[in-house]
Amino acid sequence: MENLNVSVQPELRKKVRRGRAARQAVDSVVVSPRTRKVPAYALLSESALRAIEEQADWILQNIGIEFRGDKTALDLFAAVGADVVGERVTFKPGLARQFCAIAPAEFKLHARDPANTVTLGGDNVVLMPGYGSPFVSDLENGRRYATLADFENFVKLTFSSPWLHHSGGTVCEPTDVPVNKRHLDMVLAHLTLSTKPFMGGVTSPERAQDSIDMARIVFGAAFMENNAVMQGNINANSPLIYDDTMSGALRVYAAANQCVCISPAIFAGAMGPLSPAAVAAQTLAEGMVGIALAQLVRPGCPVVFGSFHSTMNLRTGALTFGSPEANLVTMALSQLGHRLGVPVRSGGGQISGSNAPDGQAMQDSTGAMWATLLSGGHQVWHSAGWLEGGLVMSYEKFIMDLDHCGAMMTLLQGFGTDEEIFGRDAYHETGPGQNFLSTQHTLRHFATANFLPDIPEAGPFETWGENGSPTSDQRATARWKQMLADYVRPPMEENIHAALTEFVATRKASMPDEWY
Repeated sequence: MENLNVSVQPELRKKVRRGRAARQAVDSVVVSPRTRKVPAYALLSESALRAIEEQADWILQNIGIEFRGDKTALDLFAAVGADVVGERVTFKPGLARQFCAIAPAEFKLHARDPANTVTLGGDNVVLMPGYGSPFVSDLENGRRYATLADFENFVKLTFSSPWLHHSGGTVCEPTDVPVNKRHLDMVLAHLTLSTKPFMGGVTSPERAQDSIDMARIVFGAAFMENNAVMQGNINANSPLIYDDTMSGALRVYAAANQCVCISPAIFAGAMGPLSPAAVAAQTLAEGMVGIALAQLVRPGCPVVFGSFHSTMNLRTGALTFGSPEANLVTMALSQLGHRLGVPVRSGGGQISGSNAPDGQAMQDSTGAMWATLLSGGHQVWHSAGWLEGGLVMSYEKFIMDLDHCGAMMTLLQGFGTDEEIFGRDAYHETGPGQNFLSTQHTLRHFATANFLPDIPEAGPFETWGENGSPTSDQRATARWKQMLADYVRPPMEENIHAALTEFVATRKASMPDEWY
């Protein structure tokens, strides 16, 4: 590659500096796109999709799904013609899908600040941070158990980023708070430290109800009766089981008309057969039954068809993330979800089994993210921070992932081909062999032309070396610290904040601490 040394005249330098200042001003108020303009890629043919759907029906008719300890769910299924024997439910072909058709294909998830309200379904894309990690890590303090302070930090970082549209749920597990009271502190943080949509507790029906009651303090019970403001993450206990904790929490969210995301978690070879097609079919079977239950509780309840799947290293038993087989399942599930007619949370986002925010982490994450977004996923969990197969939320990887989120959302916008875009006037200002840096077309579009990452540039090799040769993760450290320093808590009406804190205090006082 030739070294292009463009001579920049003094006047041009002034224009470039003015353009840079304008770009920085735009960056300070950048708004992330929330829709895609690039069409989703269809991996599978019609015949292949039908074969997977037929296999899902075969599972539901011949094997069935168990609902353990939830007589209410069993009674609901029996009342609509499903066969219930003990705790196992089987379905005639098409029955579960029939109830999925009642769910909305597209709906709004309302935020405390209406500007942050998102739409799930259609051409919309909603990115959210990692979920469920018991540990956190950063370059200075290393790997450690997550605390409530860490949880609050990640809520603040998520709120501060334009590339994440949703506050998430259990962004990390605050292990310094009793297990039976954590959900109260987490929901309080989402409601007070952010104005983006959020997820509530699901580890018991009672904790799900607490989450809904807290949201009603902020949004009002009347508003929530007809509008979704929060989500519950319901994992099937794959293979082919819903326990009463998950199905009970599902019913609480559905009864309150709040969004239920059904996410079977299938690790190929452990919770289901090895092949991508088999994983896709079993995910579809488990997912349809969960969606059907939500509609039996409340017809029209907003739902998301989700999945969390992975391959395994069959020599060691270790989970692998971002593998080509798992990514193929992600792409297939996007198509299957679209055919089901509900919004899709497919794949895992920027997931990795790496123990550090290194090259493997970014390779795994990039593969998983591309498969999810290019195949048409509507909601992407674990878009930032995930390490060690979900055991760790990394501050540095969170920032590195944010930059990739921005790049991917920019890519999904495609590019225009109108007259202004082609810049014909710029050719008249210049001539063969001249640069275009000083043209009016360049100056008109300089501020918004290209995506710029937030991680500070390393600079030329010599400058980089003089500064200690900082790697990308080291430069990300400075960025997350600056974001937390710049964070401004969004306002909340004093009476609402007081009611929330009183609710949390009262609920905590009503029960003894439980640490297990």
